[in-house]
Amino acid sequence: MNLQELNKIGLTQEGSENTAEKLNELLANYQIFYMNVRGLHWNIKGKDFFVLHEKFEELYNSSLENIDEIAERILTLGVTPLHSYKAYTKISKIEEAENVFDSGEALNTVLNGLRQLLIIEREILGVASEINDEGTVSLMSDYIAEQEKLVWMFSAVVSK
Repeated sequence: MNLQELNKIGLTQEGSENTAEKLNELLANYQIFYMNVRGLHWNIKGKDFFVLHEKFEELYNSSLENIDEIAERILTLGVTPLHSYKAYTKISKIEEAENVFDSGEALNTVLNGLRQLLIIEREILGVASEINDEGTVSLMSDYIAEQEKLVWMFSAVVSK
């Protein structure tokens, strides 16, 4: 392979751009997910308030860290991360959730958001694997493992 076809970290430019495009999709979905969970944290009511209020805070703090890591990975690949809500809402498959107060609806909002994130992360895992992008593969593997566990835990609460 010709060195001019490789970016600064030794991956093909085309492959890196394709991976970054999918990472930008993930970034957009994560930003909407983050805002949804933040709203759930603020607005949850009912007998599960204390437990869910705290759990949603943990989840939005973790999401904020992931958002930063995703944007930094996009930059590492040599591409500019999306950075406007206009861009996020345009491509996000996760829709904004407003005025959710009920614990059951809140948990389903989280579960649906996690499902969408997992779908995109698995797509990225495949794209990144094809170009031997171990940095992105590792990041997605970590997110998938963490989120699958969250799905199990939140599902256990919903089915009580």
